[in-house]
Amino acid sequence: MEKYRHEYKHYISIPDFIMLSGKAGVVAAPDEHMKNGSYFIRSLYFDNPQDKALREKLDGNCDREKFRIRFYDMDDGFIRLEKKSKRSGLCLKRSAPLTREKTERLISGDYGFLAEENDPLLTELYAKMSGELLRPKLTVDYDRKAYVFPAGNVRVTFDYNIRSDENIAAFFDPVPAAFPVPSACSAVIMEVKYDEFLPQFIADILQLEGRQTGSFSKYASGRFSCGTM
Repeated sequence: MEKYRHEYKHYISIPDFIMLSGKAGVVAAPDEHMKNGSYFIRSLYFDNPQDKALREKLDGNCDREKFRIRFYDMDDGFIRLEKKSKRSGLCLKRSAPLTREKTERLISGDYGFLAEENDPLLTELYAKMSGELLRPKLTVDYDRKAYVFPAGNVRVTFDYNIRSDENIAAFFDPVPAAFPVPSACSAVIMEVKYDEFLPQFIADILQLEGRQTGSFSKYASGRFSCGTM
């Protein structure tokens, strides 16, 4: 059963990041990907020729969706296509596995094979690429610290060193993306995600009452840093 989750983003300073990530690490477990204190994420975002995903974000649409391909620490053995949907302030993420060979085919514009895949998300991507001309648009890199807590299915992440690049052909190149995202150069994006409830002691530890909730978009900010807004 698909479950929409609460998701809130907060801009925090570097000193706050050091303090709050330390507190989160005391009460919550490290994310499965965080083997050396943090991990690297590279995402490839899709959009259509009219920049539908970008415009819906900038316009503040309550109901919107975006597709991306993501992998961690440059490990091409674990690649996922993800669709993130937002409905009335709640978020839902669906995913499907991809191989490096299939990802490279998508980057090159060869997407016909998706029609033969036995996965509803890959089939949906095929429909969007055929009907809406959805295409890979932008790469975004960043480092992440992440912690999880079972009650409420809480996930707290801290994202920093955010960079972007429109050279999608270099998706598997270990060289970092070319353009730092200006709004994230001197700050960290803290995201708090949970199901029905957020335990009060987690909220107290993170001092969420004193943090400004933002609507930061890595994709939109990345387009800005590349000069293609």
